[in-house]
Parts: sequence; C-alpha cells; structure tokens
Amino acid sequence: MEPSVHEPKAPFCFGDRSSSDVVVRLRTQEGRDEWLYCHSDILIQNSKYFSDRLSDKWPTCQILDSRNCVEVHCQDTDFDFHVSILRLFYDSIERLADDAWHNVRNALGILRVAVELECPEIVSACVNYLEAVPWEESEEEEILRTIPGMGQQALPILSRLEPVNHSAVTAIFISAVRFATSSPPPSMNDLKSTAQEQLEYMLTEDDDDPLPIPTDEIKSEILTKLEIMRELVISWTEASDKVVKLIQLASESDEIVIKTRLKAIEVASKVLETIGYGSVILPTSKRLHAVQVWLPFVRATRPLIDAFLSNNEDSAELKIDGEMWQSLESTFVSIILALPSGDQAEILNEWLKSSHAQYPDLTEAFEVWCYRSKVAKRRLAVLGDKERTTGAF
Repeated sequence: MEPSVHEPKAPFCFGDRSSSDVVVRLRTQEGRDEWLYCHSDILIQNSKYFSDRLSDKWPTCQILDSRNCVEVHCQDTDFDFHVSILRLFYDSIERLADDAWHNVRNALGILRVAVELECPEIVSACVNYLEAVPWEESEEEEILRTIPGMGQQALPILSRLEPVNHSAVTAIFISAVRFATSSPPPSMNDLKSTAQEQLEYMLTEDDDDPLPIPTDEIKSEILTKLEIMRELVISWTEASDKVVKLIQLASESDEIVIKTRLKAIEVASKVLETIGYGSVILPTSKRLHAVQVWLPFVRATRPLIDAFLSNNEDSAELKIDGEMWQSLESTFVSIILALPSGDQAEILNEWLKSSHAQYPDLTEAFEVWCYRSKVAKRRLAVLGDKERTTGAF
C-alpha cells in the first residue's frame, strides 16, 4: 500500500542530519543562507515543486555531503514562511486544520509560499483557515492585494467580500427602510439610528455607485413610506395644539407627566425634522404654527426634565441623548429661517424676551435675520433695477 501524504514510511524528523538524504539550501538576496536537512520522501509527497526538483528530469540538482541539494531563492520577508512549510511537511494533517497558522498574517504568508511550492494540502488547509476566521481591516486589505493572484484555489477566501446579488440587496434595503422609519422601543433606538445611517451610506454616490438599483419594488416601498410620513406629519401638526394643552393641564412635577412630555418631544422632534429639512412640504401657515406650538413647549420642558433627572439619577427611562436636544435646536433654526422675515422677527423677539433663551439657542437664526434685514433694501433694489432694465428692452 502506498504511503499517504503526511504519513511517511519512517518517523523522520525535520532537521535530523543523521537520517537526511537531501539538503534544502534557503537563500535570500539580503545574504541569509541556511541549510535545512530534510528527507526526499517527505518533500516529494508534499510538494510538486520539490518532486520536480528531485526528479531525474531536473539537471541542476547538486550533490552536497553525499546528499542531494535543492537551492531555493526567496524574498527575505518569506524566509520564515519557507521554513514553516518545511516543518509542516512533518506534521499530521489533523494539525494543519488546528493551530498551525497562529494568526491571519502568518497563514497568509504560508499560503503564498505554499502556492509557489505547489503544496496542495497546505494550500487547502490555509484557505479553510482564512475563509473561516475574522479579519482586521489591515488584514483584509492585505488579503485583497494577495489572494487574487493565487488562482482559483484561493478564491474561496474572498467569498465574504463578493458583490451580493440584486435580490439580496433589495431585500435588505427594504428591511432597513422599514426599520429606520418604524417606532421601536427605546432600547432599540441605537439600532434605528444605525439603519438610518447605513441607508444614507448605501444611497450616497461617491467613488462607488449607490448600492441599491432603483426598482419598482424599491420605489413603491419608498413612496409608501413617504406618503405615510406625510400623513403623520400633517396629522401631528394639526393635533399639536390639543396634545400640548392636555399635557400642560397636568402637574409639572409628576413623573408620569414628565415622561409624557419627553415622549411628546421625541415624536415632535422627528416631525419637525421632517418639516425642517423639506422631506415633507407644508404651507407657511402650518410651518409657522408648528414653531409657535412646539418652541415654547420645548423651551419650558427641558428645564423640567433636567431638574427631574438631577433628583432622580436612576431614572433610566428619562435619560436622553444630548444629540436629540442639539438636533431639535438645529431643526428649529432651519424652520425659522425658511419663514417670511416678519414671522422670523416675531419669533426672535419672543426668544430674546424669554428667561429660557439659552435653549433652544436661536443665535444662528438671529444673526442670519440681522444680516438679511440690513441688506434687504440693497438686494431688492438691485433686483428691481434688473427687472426695470429687462423691461426696457
């Protein structure tokens, strides 16, 4: 019966000079030169490269100290990997599938040399390891530089990086849209934010094309969500007066009321953000009404929530991300600056008189209003001159 790979006729040991019948002389251009005492049976069984070098057809095989000598030239960076492979020839196949590789970089180096030396079992074991373990970002970049040049045998390693088929992209995009526009429990708000961020990333046209290709299914899903969003915004805006009045009738210090105020602000912030950034277009009167209702409410509610939290630090339900307050403030500024200048003036006048002018801070809106108002006559005068000039012709 013929001996199988990694099952030598005798229990040879790597580097055993007394039983060795071949020397692998490993050399680099940088001057490293090492003689490694090996066994021809082991080399031939595990490597087609060495099998060819030790065959009768290879004319350059030298005789050294009554042994065949195979001289191998390599890069200095691959020197240790060559030695590792020669050692692995003497290990069992079970070890190759276990802890022989140590880490991704080491396995990648061994794989690169194993491909050159045509060692199919080591190549297969390296591929299985690299295909299964996690990679760091720098390792992933090195894999992308290295693997494509190794041929079909190494391509399974890249399976996690392959483009996904269109149906899978469409399915995950629609699921992300649904989740990003849903109302999950507070514990899942971070996941919702992630879904929103990744949707924006998928749709951004940068060095790469947007990920989803517009299809009837995607368009239908987005249009449906936009229509639902529009109905929600309109309904919430119309009901704002009643919502605020009902909450204000209750005791301000009651914990349930504080929680209700916070929940109302969380919903209002999403609605106002949709209005402020033009996702849903409302007439001026409705936009003005939204600011007139929610700006005083938010201005009065934040100090109540802050005071309650300072006395009830363990109240996890009322802990709120500071980014929401900042986002809400920016939204108010955006909506106000899109209103007619006279309406802006009224809102800013009330803000300057308020004892809670610190939040929301409308400084940006105030500065823009001052600039626009000061240069308005000059700007409109220039526009009027242009119109008169055009009319003259």
